[in-house]
Amino acid sequence: MIVREQQIEQRDRARFQTLQRSFEQICAGEDPWIPLGKFMHQFFGEFKGHREALLHDPLLLPPNITPEQFRWAVFCAASANYLCHMYSLECPDWARDPYYTLDRAWYQGLGADHVRGQEKLRATTPEEFSQRNIFCGNRIFNNKYEYQGRRRTA
Repeated sequence: MIVREQQIEQRDRARFQTLQRSFEQICAGEDPWIPLGKFMHQFFGEFKGHREALLHDPLLLPPNITPEQFRWAVFCAASANYLCHMYSLECPDWARDPYYTLDRAWYQGLGADHVRGQEKLRATTPEEFSQRNIFCGNRIFNNKYEYQGRRRTA
């Protein structure tokens, strides 16, 4: 029985879309929101019982990391920190490393190219992101599985 449980755990682990795996796919050229969307689907839905495992593994930074890749590495670290805070999880050491901080502000989201949009993003971004100089607003990790907003009726 224990062997069967270990086999199931290994199979599920192999399918995990961890933040580490998501970042590797971003570095390989994939549009960042594809692997991050897969990660969010697993974190909030399919593997919510394994949230710490999805966040645990440190990012593997390429030797000649580009500024764009580094921005996404910082975003992943801030995301891990934020999600651990929101779901009362143990935050992995790698995600708390101050190395993952941008020198200049990076605005990500609706209105990011406009002064008013940037002001709104600054006002609404969670601290885990803003302290790393990322301004993405407070809707970046809305959990559709827990959403209790307006429902359409027939």
